[in-house]
Amino acid sequence: MPRHFDPALVNDPFDDPGLYVDLVFEKRALLFDLGDISRLSARKLLRVSDVFVTHLHMDHFAGFDQLLRCALGREKTLGVYGPAGIINAVEHKLSAYSWNLIDGYDGNLTFLVTELDELGRLKSARFSGRSRFERRDDDETRAIEGLVLKEPGIQVRATTLDHGLPVLAFALEERAQINVWRNKVEAMGLVVGPWLRNFKSATLQGANDATLIPVTWRDGGDDRPAALPLGFLKKEIMQITSGRKIVYVVDCAYTDANIEKIIRLAERADMLFIEATFLDVDFEAAAKRRHLTARQAGMLARRAGVKRLVTLHYSPRYRGQGERLAQEAQEAFLAR
Repeated sequence: MPRHFDPALVNDPFDDPGLYVDLVFEKRALLFDLGDISRLSARKLLRVSDVFVTHLHMDHFAGFDQLLRCALGREKTLGVYGPAGIINAVEHKLSAYSWNLIDGYDGNLTFLVTELDELGRLKSARFSGRSRFERRDDDETRAIEGLVLKEPGIQVRATTLDHGLPVLAFALEERAQINVWRNKVEAMGLVVGPWLRNFKSATLQGANDATLIPVTWRDGGDDRPAALPLGFLKKEIMQITSGRKIVYVVDCAYTDANIEKIIRLAERADMLFIEATFLDVDFEAAAKRRHLTARQAGMLARRAGVKRLVTLHYSPRYRGQGERLAQEAQEAFLAR
């Protein structure tokens, strides 16, 4: 399977949680959480097109200022997604600075901020450098099955977990991978060319099989149809394989409701990035702080049927014992 996603933790598991996902073929990246992002180079930060914030504790949001400073003056729109309250948080961050000189910048940096509340409602606001980051609210909509970002190639879903306050967990999915059989295209007398982009786009968008797709014939095709039905082309020249799925879960209590939501979100994921904050011997402390133990993280990964488990967000009380936390989670994950 081609590597569309290239995910990597931003920091050591004992430091602020964060996940950088390079979308290899799109020359951009997604960032999950905005804590300490000082280890990310300016080049990497400038690739970021969308940021997904789990909640507004400092270790998950303090890096907003660094991202702002890096992107300022660029012609760029940054999507920011988070729980209820993130629009106000971004507004306060931006209003803390003076923007009397921003008119002299060549590029117009814009933040499009979207928040998902516990009722599944989506609310968005736009902050544009051209207007000195004045807030402009958009219409409220509703998230379908937690979908906060939907593009032809990828989508991101969110679910709300309990950490004493609402926290979002995210699933990044490739919507599908389309493989076109070049030899079959040529055997039909068609040209392997730009028309295939329209064919792939119609397939990804779920167009009706009767939709006519303009095609290009190798011999000019004067006596052949200028377009062929989508369903016919799908049957003759294409194979669809399911895309990869990456899930990011941090800061949540081990409650029945959270367990059900995490398993549903992470079901059959290729990779699950999940906090393993405490050793299971300290499960009472974990419950009090509304965090997971390493054993609980491994059990959730096993029950969700994920392929690979990566743990993070270790408590500093175990510094120097990171292998114990990772091992405890892997043993629970691999238990039969």
